[in-house]
Amino acid sequence: MEFTLLIVVVPLLMFFVLGLVGSKMSHRAAGVAGTLGMAVAAVLSYAAAFRYFFAEGKVDGVFQQITAFSVEWLRFTDKLHIDLGVLLDPISVMMLVVITTVSLMVHIYSLAYMHGEKGFQRYYALLSLFSFSMLGLVVATNIFQMYIFWELVGVSSYSLIGFYYTKPSAVSASKKAFIVTRFADLGFLIGILIVSYYTGTFDFGLLTGDGASLVLESTAGLSFMGVSVASWAMALIFMGGAGKSAMFPLHIWLPDAMEGPTPVSALIHAATMVVAGVYLVARLFPVYYFAAPDVLAMVGYIGAFTALFAAVIAITQTDIKRVLAFSTISQIAYMMVALSVSGYGGHDGLGYMASMFHLFTHAFFKALLFLGAGSVIHAVHSNEMGDMGNLRKYMPITHVTFLIACLAIAGIWPFSGFFSKDEILAAAFHHNLLLFVTLWVVAGLTAFYMFRLYYNIFWGKAKSYDEHHKPHESPLAMSLPLLLLALLTLTVGWAAPFSELVSSDSIPFETHLEWGVALSGIFVALAGIYVATRLYARGGERPAKIATSLGGFYRATLHKFYLDELWIFITKKVIFKYLSDPIAWFDKHIIDGTMDGVGWVTTCLSSSVKVFQNGKVQFYAFVFVFGTFVIAVWALFL
Repeated sequence: MEFTLLIVVVPLLMFFVLGLVGSKMSHRAAGVAGTLGMAVAAVLSYAAAFRYFFAEGKVDGVFQQITAFSVEWLRFTDKLHIDLGVLLDPISVMMLVVITTVSLMVHIYSLAYMHGEKGFQRYYALLSLFSFSMLGLVVATNIFQMYIFWELVGVSSYSLIGFYYTKPSAVSASKKAFIVTRFADLGFLIGILIVSYYTGTFDFGLLTGDGASLVLESTAGLSFMGVSVASWAMALIFMGGAGKSAMFPLHIWLPDAMEGPTPVSALIHAATMVVAGVYLVARLFPVYYFAAPDVLAMVGYIGAFTALFAAVIAITQTDIKRVLAFSTISQIAYMMVALSVSGYGGHDGLGYMASMFHLFTHAFFKALLFLGAGSVIHAVHSNEMGDMGNLRKYMPITHVTFLIACLAIAGIWPFSGFFSKDEILAAAFHHNLLLFVTLWVVAGLTAFYMFRLYYNIFWGKAKSYDEHHKPHESPLAMSLPLLLLALLTLTVGWAAPFSELVSSDSIPFETHLEWGVALSGIFVALAGIYVATRLYARGGERPAKIATSLGGFYRATLHKFYLDELWIFITKKVIFKYLSDPIAWFDKHIIDGTMDGVGWVTTCLSSSVKVFQNGKVQFYAFVFVFGTFVIAVWALFL
């Protein structure tokens, strides 16, 4: 399956073409070229998925890890070296399909949404760079290759969030995303170095095959502050995943990242980049499960708190993209919890399968939600719910597709989100009742805030829109991706049982709906929808009165529990004042002062010496005669 290398190479090629000569191309030509390049990558991904899952990937009933391409880049020892290659297994092949499909939809959608924008060619070049980075990340054959592409994803995200570089809020958001994720990635890098130091390898084939025993044997008896070295290493690696996947308290960058173009939000911050942390934990799952189960338990509790925390904040937000951003944080946390409650192998690995299944379905309906939001913003030129209402009469396609996505994320049968969320709830129910109850409550909150969003946009009080600028349905280039994503949202949950394709030990197993858990999930979702319908379907003052009655709690959720302010206080008043300022003083007065002193001494010495290099022959002759006289006197009297 060597052709799979082209899936990564084609977007890279398009980045260079559009980046180097895109300015000489028309907007239409640049957009079509970028879209065709991604279409080629998508077709190749579908071919790879078909061949892997139904032809070449399974041997004796077990899905194999296939290294389709590998080249050595750096060698440190006989065992420790960094390769660049393409690793195919169930989760990497699944991610190839997710990334290329969503990216293709965004490319098509952007032809109309970004039409006429300054920097259009640059935008498509950056989309290609991001797609290349994310594809390289998921097919990495070793953890260091993953880290390289992990950082490329960060650079791509920074560039796309700050695409409107003349807009101060976009520049600030891009810097915030870059700094927060780099801080987290420092932990990731340290974790990688610890693992490679003790195991002597970066290779996923070794780390995820017999990786648990390899890590356990190499770190046996080693601990720091009462915690095993293996746990420290895996916790630090998870720190990188928590930053990229916006887990509490490193979530603060994601809502601000909505300052970028809306299609970017759909691509990076809903379907692909933010699931990189989930993918990282899933990729190293055997190591977490066997060598660091305490860290895996920590992942679950952090995920559960993040899911609840983000869902509560989403209830009060008025910017439609920020509602979806906090929804993304909550749903990614759902996936993290699913991994934490998973066993290894067979039905015990239900949580692992459920996490990957929800990652798969969430990519499509969350991309649909963001692109639907973009369609609305394109029509009313505002992100605020207060400027919207009754849009179902003007935008029927956007209305229907957005409703489908809302039903899917709420977990209503027969939409795809129902099937994947039910598996997560079932896995949590069998392993940890506290996590199950938390996720069950979050399911109800999710249904509530999504239908609050839906009713405020498409129902509510009738708006008197400007006669000359009435909202209208988006053009075909934007409507077509909405329809295709809606079709996927309706169908992917009914595909062949996901457990027959993806499992924790690569051995297919059978699953079935646990109707007791499923019905409880549907019940709480319907309860959330019912409350949202009563409060928002017809408009009215009841939501405002409830908000007023909640007082400080409502204001706290509206301001995201002041986490941004807390981080600013910690950085400016604590880190900058008590750490950075003293270091800066030491650097300026001690380091620079020492160098300045050396320079001053050198200058003084040179000033006293340069008189002997004045170029006057008479002076040189005098010095010569005087020196000879001194030497003669010295020799005579000694």
